[in-house]
This record gives sequence, C-alpha cells and structure tokens, in this order.
Amino acid sequence: MFETIDLSVDPRGVATLLLNRAEKHNSMNARMIDELTEAAAQITADDAIRVVVLTGAGTSFCAGGDLGWMKEQVAADSAQRAAGARKLAMMLNALDTLPKPLIGRVQGQAFGGGIGIMSVCDVAVGVEGARFGLTETRLGLVPATISPYVVARMGPARARRVMMSARLFDSAEAQRLGLLARVVTAGEIDAAVAAEVKPYLSAAPGAVARTKKLIREQGGAVSEAQIEASIAALVEVWEGSEAGEGIAAFFEKRKADWVR
Repeated sequence: MFETIDLSVDPRGVATLLLNRAEKHNSMNARMIDELTEAAAQITADDAIRVVVLTGAGTSFCAGGDLGWMKEQVAADSAQRAAGARKLAMMLNALDTLPKPLIGRVQGQAFGGGIGIMSVCDVAVGVEGARFGLTETRLGLVPATISPYVVARMGPARARRVMMSARLFDSAEAQRLGLLARVVTAGEIDAAVAAEVKPYLSAAPGAVARTKKLIREQGGAVSEAQIEASIAALVEVWEGSEAGEGIAAFFEKRKADWVR
C-alpha cells in the first residue's frame, strides 16, 4: 500500500501515477522515492498497462526534493548519503527506462527534482501560468542526479540558461526549453493529455516498448557512468559547507551568507 503516491489503472490500460503529497507540494522524501521505484517495477511487470500518465495532487506538480529529507542527508554519515543519492538516481532511471509511454500532466509548478521528473517523461503537457526553476544552487545544492535527464531533454546550450542561475521561468519558456510539449489552460489539460494517450491505444504495446528502447539507444541513452557521476556529485555537495548553510537559511527564514 502506497502512502505518498497513488497508482490506478482504468479498463483501457491507462495507468495514472499520482504524486500524492499535496500538503508538501509533492516534494520527494525517502518514502516517495522508494514508492516511485516500486511503482515503476509494478508498471513494467503489468502487461495490461498500455500508457502511464504522471501527475501531481493539488496545485503543484512537484516541488523537488523535500528539504527535511535533504537536511537529513547533510547530517548523515557518508554511507547513508551515498545510499540516499543512489536511491534517488535509480528512481529517476527506473522512470526513464519504463517500457511504457510516460506522459506528464504538469498541472502546476515544478522545481528542482520536479524538473527531473518532467524530463524523464516521453511528453509533458503543462498549464499556463505555472512557474518552474532549477533552484538548487540558491540552496547551496546542485541539480546532480537529475542532470543527465535534464541536459538530454534541453540540450547543453539551453541547460546553461537555467541550471546554474536558479532563476524562475514560466510555461512558455519551459516549452521553448523542451520541457513541455504543449501549454494549455487549466481547463484544457485533461483533454490535451487524453489526446496524447489516445494514439497509444491503437499501437502494438510490444512495438511501442521496442521503439522507446531504440530511441534511447540511438539518441544517446543515459549511461551508467553518467548516473554514477551524478550520484558522486550529489554526495559531494551534501558533504560541503554550502548545502548546510543554504538549507539552514531556508528553515531559519533568512538569507544565505552568499546572498548579495
């Protein structure tokens, strides 16, 4: 039984994977990371599932990593930090390599790891007026484990425009960056997602899975070396002084010491 997510499947074989921590803006804690990994395994094993819609409860799609969880990682020992970073990285990889189409229904804002979740979707539809940002550097962190997927989605040149500065951007820019395929009104999002789902119900599931695998192979799949480098980068920043200062400043509602 899941606590932080919900997985349901309709009679057509359309699964809805819901991030279900609305009160925390669907930020990812250790439990959600584990449950998303488990849900990906269940979806992979279920031949009745034809396509997956990934969305969030409430007004936010995903606010990224839960800062309480991040604070625990900063305070943990090196083995615990490495284990936490690896779980996050492997959850993203499990969603990225899902042998079913993954459609993002981005009904609200997304920050940090939420941008990573958008980037592992095969296509994402978002609402007008939503705000986005890779906000890690503002907190003394780096967008480490999500970086292989974000850079693959945006391309290096576009990633440079938003990954380092932590600046916020709107839905229109998210579309220009390649994060969103379509931007619609809140009232149109369900119809837009349904339009993305419909073609898959006429396509052979095995052929769809093989084609998705082929795209990754031909387009430069995220490698094991990239994943390992992203894990090492996250552990390194958790061990540094900036992460502790940035997270402390957030909880203490003050400016970090590098803010000018």
